[in-house]
Amino acid sequence: MTHDPPWRRDATAGQRGRSGPRINADELVAVTVAGQVAHPVARSNPYRIGHDGVPRVLPGTGGVVLNRRIGDPCVGLAGDHVEPGVAVHNNGREVVGPRDGPNNALITYACVGNRVQVTSGPCTGAVGVVTGKHGGINHVLVDFPLPVLLRLSIGDRLRIVAHGLGLRLLDHPHVEVLNCSPRLLARWGLFDVGGVLHVPVTHLIPSTVMGSGLGKNTAWRGDYDVSLFDRATRERYRLGSLRFGDLVAITDADARRGPSYRAGRVTFGVVVHGDSTVSGHGPGVTALLTGPAAALRPVLRRDANLAPVLGVRAASPPRERPTLIDMDARRRRVLHEMPPRLAFRTAARPADE
Repeated sequence: MTHDPPWRRDATAGQRGRSGPRINADELVAVTVAGQVAHPVARSNPYRIGHDGVPRVLPGTGGVVLNRRIGDPCVGLAGDHVEPGVAVHNNGREVVGPRDGPNNALITYACVGNRVQVTSGPCTGAVGVVTGKHGGINHVLVDFPLPVLLRLSIGDRLRIVAHGLGLRLLDHPHVEVLNCSPRLLARWGLFDVGGVLHVPVTHLIPSTVMGSGLGKNTAWRGDYDVSLFDRATRERYRLGSLRFGDLVAITDADARRGPSYRAGRVTFGVVVHGDSTVSGHGPGVTALLTGPAAALRPVLRRDANLAPVLGVRAASPPRERPTLIDMDARRRRVLHEMPPRLAFRTAARPADE
């Protein structure tokens, strides 16, 4: 008796009609890629200057985050670009092509929903799942159960069965798939009504608030950020309730050749990292599907989060949370403190105030 390997079962589930749209399962290639648990990296200056002019020292990217996983809130944390779970980077150097070629391959090949296995250290054999990609720092993000997170060490090696590059939807040729594994596609809950693919999401996000990541020429190696600095927009679209792992729709957005604004199109993605106080930054979204709005329709569902979709854990109930900047402003009012002043004269704030 023979058994299909896991990637084969996931790839053919939709093709056999059990769940999800039909895909080109027989054309896909599964490739092993690898990396190490990445150490946090600090800049020479520890401060990050928020858009409110306030310098803050906060935890940021990298390492093993023990108390934030997919399904948890990503807004209002005392952190900046926090990566839930494990940040993975390939530190190898290549003698042909770019020196960081191995990590370029890791972040390109890995797809959300791919299986991950620890191959060194005390957690050898433990299994997790890819939850996103963070551009700029170029990390692949992975979720593991808490007992594994508590024992993982910086430098422990992980192996990912990368499966999803080249994936196409056979009945929806105008929809492009990026960074998405067949496993996620089969479990997401997509359904076809009259040739229109309906996609469960937790939030609709207007492309007008998308910031860092615009201008990149690829959406295959990272994310782009939801800036939460306009309170009226944040409240209108409930963006203060975003969670790590939320599957979201960005309206009037095109991610085919890199994230950009384009009316009449929509991009679906997953929230991969936490909020930021820095101008133009915020929770990051890795693109998964992009296409004409006439072919893709968002369907609002509060449980459209990687944690329950992939059977990892229950997600926290979505709840509006103030941003860190809003909370700091409230603290200053209670303490009767003024924010830091500019070091030069302006019409609005004379130097002798």
